[in-house]
Amino acid sequence: MEIRKAIIPAAGYGTRSLPITKVLPKEMFPVAGKPAIHHIVEEASLAGINEILIVVSRNKNMILDYFDRSLELEAFLAMNNKEYLLEQTVLPDVHIQYVRQPFARGLGDAVLLGERFAGSAPFAVLLPDDLFVSSEKPAVSQVLDAFTLTGSNIVGVQKAPHEELHQYGVAAPASPGPKGSVFALGDLVEKPKKNPPSNLAVCGRYAFTPEIFSYLKNGKPGAGGEIQLTDAMKSMLGEHPYSAVVIEGERFDLGKEDDYYRAIAWHLNRRNGS
Repeated sequence: MEIRKAIIPAAGYGTRSLPITKVLPKEMFPVAGKPAIHHIVEEASLAGINEILIVVSRNKNMILDYFDRSLELEAFLAMNNKEYLLEQTVLPDVHIQYVRQPFARGLGDAVLLGERFAGSAPFAVLLPDDLFVSSEKPAVSQVLDAFTLTGSNIVGVQKAPHEELHQYGVAAPASPGPKGSVFALGDLVEKPKKNPPSNLAVCGRYAFTPEIFSYLKNGKPGAGGEIQLTDAMKSMLGEHPYSAVVIEGERFDLGKEDDYYRAIAWHLNRRNGS
């Protein structure tokens, strides 16, 4: 079954990027003239996704405004013979819906809010903090290809330096271990303090069958009283097939200041032909 729906959780407070995120959603940080979330929606659209649910919070109305038409702007440009500038406001050709997360109860709770949207169909999840570039195929396309190949839930991973693995969920390959870009997943270890099971960090792209929702509903709150997506995945792992795919392409974690500026530099170099 092909995946045509995706959930983008965008309700977090963006605490890693304070103080600017008091007024500007981190998803709206500009990267080469477009907000970060535009790049994520564009990635999903290029992968064949035609319906997206963006999970927002009360202070994220700017995201809704961005993906809406601005009749005032259109009228202004027409009045001043600048209609050609409308080309710069073209949005990805995808249907977008929204749902509010009333309380900050974690990533798992945000995904759970998409249960009615997904229905009985498999779906993708794209985390807007993770921006992928420099690959012939969009990151989520690689995840969807792996889903088509295996028919199982898919976790996108990439190699990470050992000293950074404590910041991520880490994939433990099933024995005898990976022999290619797609491999069976044995376990997930969330932010290992020592002895990580591999150097493969989970990196913000997933494909799920709808069974994930029952595990999110029945899961107990984890750290900070939040519903953790990783906890639901670990519970599901023993009863449903799971695989991982090593995503090709360079990844920028936009919640890290250095990565954010590197992402901007990458796009500028590409624009200038460097």
